[in-house]
Order: sequence, then structure tokens, then C-alpha cells
Amino acid sequence: MIKLSIKDLKIFLTDRQAIGGTFLLPIALISLFAFVFGGFGGGSDQIDPINLLVTDQDQSVLSRQLISALDSSGSLILEYSTKEEAIPSIEKGNHSAALIIYSGYADSIASRKRLPIELLFDRAKQVEIAISRQVISSSLRNAVQKERERQDGIQELERKIESSIEESIRFKLTSVVGEQKDANLGVIQAAAGTAILMLLFSVADLGTSVLREKESGTLHRLLATPLTMNTILLGKMLTSFLVGVVQLAVMFVFTWLVFGLDIMTNLPAVIIMILAVAFAISGFGIFLASIAKTRQQAQSMGTVIILIMSAVGGSIMPLFVLPAIMKKVAVFSVNYWGVQGFYDIFWRDLALIEILPRAGVLIGIGLLMSLISLRLFQRNMLRLI
Repeated sequence: MIKLSIKDLKIFLTDRQAIGGTFLLPIALISLFAFVFGGFGGGSDQIDPINLLVTDQDQSVLSRQLISALDSSGSLILEYSTKEEAIPSIEKGNHSAALIIYSGYADSIASRKRLPIELLFDRAKQVEIAISRQVISSSLRNAVQKERERQDGIQELERKIESSIEESIRFKLTSVVGEQKDANLGVIQAAAGTAILMLLFSVADLGTSVLREKESGTLHRLLATPLTMNTILLGKMLTSFLVGVVQLAVMFVFTWLVFGLDIMTNLPAVIIMILAVAFAISGFGIFLASIAKTRQQAQSMGTVIILIMSAVGGSIMPLFVLPAIMKKVAVFSVNYWGVQGFYDIFWRDLALIEILPRAGVLIGIGLLMSLISLRLFQRNMLRLI
């Protein structure tokens, strides 16, 4: 028994792919999630600044003081805008929120009325909204307290009931995205994120089946026919693309029937995004086949790449919980463009013409990976056969 165990251990230690899957993959994932949740360099105390649109219709000394306080908080990066410009920007996902300071702000502080302030926001970006609300409330509380100290004096102010200040600084909150229909953020995230994640695994296996054919000798027989190496690879990509289209379609139809996700509101946009996502991911599948020497190596590399792309691209967790640096890295993943494209359809209700840029990026990713794969595949396969 001991000798058998020693023999198996020796075989295991000579298998680089097995060692990588056993040790390196968990280490890579632990490092990734630790970084995502603040494990490196300071933890949750370090918060990335939030971009906040600001409209100052009051144009008073007190409104400018409030804007200055918000700007100096370190948690917000202010961008000036009109209300008419801010609403479309939030609807398209370019900004998470906009603070509107209406005319009469300074007079309301002086007369101790409720402040005419409104925060327009996108409910899908919960972390940014929570931070923005906290900073705005704190700045308003300081502004009101300073003005009352100036009016009443500190001793008189200390005799006032604190709740009166809290009541006056309450401001209107208006979600401008997702309120026009019965949209369910959780269902959208689950459908888009899970569909793309599972499709990556499915297509990666289909794309790398050419390596299995090489190992079984099938590829030798195929090359004895008039078929070229590029034809074989593109055939694999076509199969992956068709399977991807059907898989995504089934997933979204299931979500529609069972969970009520309205895929019929903008069906042309849904179809275009499904085709674009399937094409990009089929390109990823044959890319794996072109860079790996064996099917086991392709599976190991594919698992690591897919999990990392899904973690930073919004499939495993919503993008709004990720730090700013991870959001910048996310744009290099297929998941990001696919998930955000479906968010644009189901959550933001964007028109078809506004969906096309994300679909175009996905098609570009598929074309780029295809071109790279055709060059690498022919060179690697000829060397390995």
C-alpha cells in the first residue's frame, strides 16, 4: 500500500498541470479575492473616490461652500453639470449619481426649512450611492450647524434639539434607472453573469476538443483530407458559436419564463448581444486550443483564465463591489462587455443603437482572438503532430 502511494505521488509530482491545478489555482484565486475585498494595502479603510455630478442652481455663498466641502472630503470627485445633462448620463451608466442644489438652498438654511436638494442615482450602483449619501449628509450637517451657530450663538445652539438639524438636512432621493418598470437587479445579474460564466466553460471544452483529436489520432486523418489546418480550427469555432447561441438563448428564455425577466421589450438588442457574446467566447475557445500543448494543459489554463475573467468582469460578483483598479482591469474581459451589455438592455432600457458599441467590442474581441489563433494554431499543431 505504501509503495503504491509512493508511486502515485511520483506520477503526480511529474505532472505539471496537476500540480498547477492543485496548488497554483487556489493560490491565484485566494490572491484575487483577497485583493478584491481589500486584503492588500490597507483594507476597507481605503475607499476609491466616487465621481459625482453637481448642479448648483442656487449660486449662493452657502451652496458654493457646500460644494467646496464635498470636494475636499476626499471621497468624491465632483463634475459640474446641468440636471438635463446629468439624467441621461446616469441612465447610460456613465455616472452613478448627481446632486442637484435647487434655488432657495441658502434661504432654506436661514429660515430653517427643509433643504431643496435632490440626489439622482442609479440603484444598480449601491456602494457608490451609500458613500455619496454619507458624505453629502455629513457636509450638510456641518453647513447647517455653522449657519445656526452664526445666527444663534453656540450656547443657544446647544440648547436646541439635535433632531431639528437632522430633519432639516434630509434631502430627496430619486432613482432614475430601473424605476420605470418592474426590474429586478438580482435576476439580471444572475442571468447575465451566470450565462456568460457557464458558456465560457462549455465553449472552452468544445474549442479544445481539437487537442483531444490530436491525441487520439483523428487530427492526422483529417489532415490527410483536403481540409486545411485553418478550416479545421474555424469549423471548431463555428460549432462553439452555434452551441453558444443556443445555450445563451435557452438560459434567457428560462429566466423569462421562471423569473419574469422581460426579454421581449427589446428583443432585437437581446439577439444581437447573444450573437456578439457567443462569437467572442467562441474565439476565446479556439484561442485556448492554439496556445496549449495538451488538452489537460488547456483545461487547467482555461479554468484559471475563466475564473479570473469572471471574478473581475462581473459574472461572479457585481462590478459595483469591486475596487476602482479592478473595474479598470475588467474591460479586458469578455464578461465585462457581455454583462454590461445585458444590463444596458434589461436595467437601463437603452435603445438598440446604444447597445451596438458593446456588441461591436465583443465582435472585435472574437475577430482578434480568431486571427491570433489561426497563426498560433498552425505553427503549434505542425510542431506537435
